[in-house]
Amino acid sequence: MLRAIVLGAGAGGGFPQWNSAGPGCRRARAGNAMAKPRSQASLAVSADGENWVVVNASPDLRQQIAATPALHPRPEPLRNSPIAAVVLTGAEVDTLAGLLTLREREPFRLFAAAPGLAVLAENPIFRALNPDFVTREEMALNAPFTPAPGLTFEAYPVPGKVPLFAETGADPGVVEDGEAVGLAISAGGATLHYIPGCAMMTPALSDRLRGAECVMFDGTLFTDDEMIAAGAGPKTGRRMGHMPIAGPGGSLESFAGLGVRRRIYVHLNNTNPALLEDSPERAHLAAQGWAVAEDGMEITL
Repeated sequence: MLRAIVLGAGAGGGFPQWNSAGPGCRRARAGNAMAKPRSQASLAVSADGENWVVVNASPDLRQQIAATPALHPRPEPLRNSPIAAVVLTGAEVDTLAGLLTLREREPFRLFAAAPGLAVLAENPIFRALNPDFVTREEMALNAPFTPAPGLTFEAYPVPGKVPLFAETGADPGVVEDGEAVGLAISAGGATLHYIPGCAMMTPALSDRLRGAECVMFDGTLFTDDEMIAAGAGPKTGRRMGHMPIAGPGGSLESFAGLGVRRRIYVHLNNTNPALLEDSPERAHLAAQGWAVAEDGMEITL
């Protein structure tokens, strides 16, 4: 059996974002039931309910662990954790900053593709993760590995961009070399695909996902120019390495005909109207067979 818990479903900054006075953020901040808050995107998975793998260490990881009893320390010994490993899908701030929360000499395995490991090596603050306790292990792409008992992971490249902080000004373009990866997570004959960032659908990715049991996919923006139209930023979704949900070449169109049985959007930006349960956009997604992830959502396959 594969058990997954959504620790966070929001994009970088979460929902409401700390400096946003957008209409959705105002509703979330006011406690509106139709605008549930989201922390930044992260997932926990287990095959046995005892050993857990955290996918992406968001800046909100401490509060996510506190809100998730399955990740709490056991009664004995004094210091312990059921988190056996952390797996990174990229090296953006919102995927790795939470690693600093896990610096208290607790052993776990840390997996990332080569570009992600390079970012960690280049930033001395991550030496706070004592190598005597935290091993850094490179994920070979398209090759299975076992980060915890009963779980098989396979990382595969998806179109993406270098981390925003690594850009030098000009558009660096889309790459498919491990800067962004998707994960096929399997246990007990079931497989979940987790792809929180993807710049475009390719024939190879379509073939990989065709007929999948469950896919959690990049839902950052509903429309490509959403942030520009809202006055929240100067870039399109595609410029940031995220394909939009709607419109030509969007994920709704790209998944049509793939036969994915369960489709769930994750990594939703605070401007995305699909976060609002009473929005026309949310109703449209439901009619198309898509769900929108919430913090604390549990999936069993």
